[in-house]
Amino acid sequence: MVKTLKIFFFLLLIPLVSNAQQIKVEGYFMQDSAKLGERVGYVLKATYPESAHIIFPDSTFDFSPMVLLEKKTFISSTQDSITQDSTIYYVSNFSLDQSSYLTLPVYELARYDSVVHYPLEAELKLKLALDSIPEQLVFQQNNVYQTLEKSFNWIIIGVLLGALLLVLGVLYFFFADKVQEYWKERREKRRWERFEKQWKTQTTKLTESPSIETADEVIGLWKGYMESITQLPVREWTSSEIGERMGNLEIFKALRAIDLIIYAGKSSQSVEATNYLLEVAKEKYQEKQTKIKHERAAV
Repeated sequence: MVKTLKIFFFLLLIPLVSNAQQIKVEGYFMQDSAKLGERVGYVLKATYPESAHIIFPDSTFDFSPMVLLEKKTFISSTQDSITQDSTIYYVSNFSLDQSSYLTLPVYELARYDSVVHYPLEAELKLKLALDSIPEQLVFQQNNVYQTLEKSFNWIIIGVLLGALLLVLGVLYFFFADKVQEYWKERREKRRWERFEKQWKTQTTKLTESPSIETADEVIGLWKGYMESITQLPVREWTSSEIGERMGNLEIFKALRAIDLIIYAGKSSQSVEATNYLLEVAKEKYQEKQTKIKHERAAV
């Protein structure tokens, strides 16, 4: 019985052994030595019957002591029922040993199992950048100093900016009202200077060549300035209403003298009227400036 079983197992192994003898696997490096970390090609070839199913290792395989960089495959070549496959694995060596070895398997798929075929180990020697390390180090003489870039000290800059903001905040808290009154005074002064300049231009034009359009522009200019400085709706009032509400009938007379140019074409008293209106505007400006100064002093 035992003899019969031995014969049976022997008959089962015959196809596997014969098939294994027909599969040839070869693996080698494309160069015999390389520097540390240099890219090197490892060629894996397999020659086998056309009916066999062969698988090469993929990126999940452990390539130690190498590190896989890239895998390059080629189209299978079949001739006389013999197929040849080849793949190039580009690897890098980071081992400090004088020689590193690598062998990659080829898997033959069977019905219920697989057979692994290994080529001979391929050797890759380590190519050193220095032929030999001297026993005593020799330093190169160099007295040229290299300037170092100074980095910003952001902590100091942040502290300075914070202190500056704090000082500005304190100054604003104590002097904000005075600063506002000061700028208000300056603003009123610039507004007066601009009005005075425009007034002299328009009144000179009215005196030299009186016309309805020029007279209307003069009255409009004066009413606009008076409205801005008194905060009263002067533009909406008639000449009589302005004189009445400002408590000065001379204003009414001066405006009426200019109105006569618009409605009656008379211009004999235009100079006296415009000069008086300018004086009224100047008085209002001075009153406004005095009020601003008192408010600034009281702050």
